[in-house]
Amino acid sequence: MKKTKLVFVPSPGISHLISTVELSKRLTERDDQLSIFVLVISSPVGPDSESYTQEVAASNTSIQFINIPKADPNLPEALSSPENFYALYLESHRSHVKTAIIGQVLVSESITSLAGMVVDLFCSSMVDVANELGVPSYVFFTSGSAYLGFLFYLPIHYSQNGREFETSDSDSIIPTYSHPVPSKVIPSLAFNKHGGYSSFIKHATKFKETKGIIINTFAELEPHAVDRLKFDAETPPIYTVGPLLDLEGRKREPDHETIMKWLDDQPPSSVVFLCFGSMGSFEPDQLAEMALALERSGYRFLLSVRLSKVFTKGTGEHSNISEMLPQGFLERIENRGLVSSWAPQMEVLAHEAVGGFVSHCGWNSILESLWHGVPVATWPVYAEQQINAFELVRELELAMDLKMDYRMENAKNLVMAEEIEKAIRCLMDTENPTRKRVQEMKEMSRKAIENGGSSFISLGRLTEDMHINIGKEKGSF
Repeated sequence: MKKTKLVFVPSPGISHLISTVELSKRLTERDDQLSIFVLVISSPVGPDSESYTQEVAASNTSIQFINIPKADPNLPEALSSPENFYALYLESHRSHVKTAIIGQVLVSESITSLAGMVVDLFCSSMVDVANELGVPSYVFFTSGSAYLGFLFYLPIHYSQNGREFETSDSDSIIPTYSHPVPSKVIPSLAFNKHGGYSSFIKHATKFKETKGIIINTFAELEPHAVDRLKFDAETPPIYTVGPLLDLEGRKREPDHETIMKWLDDQPPSSVVFLCFGSMGSFEPDQLAEMALALERSGYRFLLSVRLSKVFTKGTGEHSNISEMLPQGFLERIENRGLVSSWAPQMEVLAHEAVGGFVSHCGWNSILESLWHGVPVATWPVYAEQQINAFELVRELELAMDLKMDYRMENAKNLVMAEEIEKAIRCLMDTENPTRKRVQEMKEMSRKAIENGGSSFISLGRLTEDMHINIGKEKGSF
């Protein structure tokens, strides 16, 4: 039986790829006539994702992966802005992406039509490829609705002020936030005068050229932001289809068994889990403050931590954890704490022993914590995490503020042990009213993806609209 094809172009990075795969699974479950190609671009830094894609391909025949040849752009002018470098690096793969679609997707005799291209939020330049092929394009936005509204605000701010953001700016009135947004939580990209700001203006502009924006959120989580986007005449149709989560997790890392066995031996809701994402890292003096706070608090804890890449010669890893922490710390906390450079976050949050989560506030981590009903203390480190933390604490009242304006690039601004300890005690307080709100959102997140739920309905609308849009584009295959 002939199928309709859909092409995904995620940006490099395992978290973006996992979200893409989970969305692909949902789409193929809803529409068995849909076959999906995921075009995999190599990361300019960090490990590849080949083992993960091989696992998925072996278990799901409706999802196929195509590895895109790596471009080797000369981008010295972009090095002062990681955001601009990333955008230009991905843009340099446009011809390879187009060649792969023509040569490996469209040649199949089992295809009656190409429903379109779904491009990751960082791959907005690939909208031009869809236009050249004459097929509809969609954006897959792997962060939240409020942050999408922030990106749409960037060109407005520039037109009003003629410049990037500055730390002295007064609070910003951004439609997708019900509270004024202070400059201290504005993402670092918005202050970057070397292409960071302008690259995201380009992204936001490209988003509005598409047939729709698919967002990894659910309506009940961000009602204000979702409503503002839906009723903005300039914004394409939005589809809130989350939470999109890999509930099985990854179990092949060497510390997996040790961590899970240790958790099995702890009382229910007794452990505070501290984890800062695959790129979150700290200098030794900040780790010392963190260790002191944990020791003083008296709580059981699981700490997944990395050192600064400067300290570890670029790897972010360290073979001897004892050298990362204050002398004698591991011996003193041996019976109530565990330290590792990696942790299976999804499984840890699902464990009954975990009662609180000190998080960097990456969007996937926020969704995972809410899915499992684990309250969060916010400690963002990079990217859009500061404004995510602001939304979680101020807008949604679903988290406690530890240090929502912390930035990894300003590592000299230490978070002191007293501040960390106070936040941990508040987080683990069983009478804290935030716990009840988090439990309520846990139930809403699960209902959203069930038959009749808000995300289930939105996903159905997306598949219907994709079929309607087939053939509308000039030159459509």
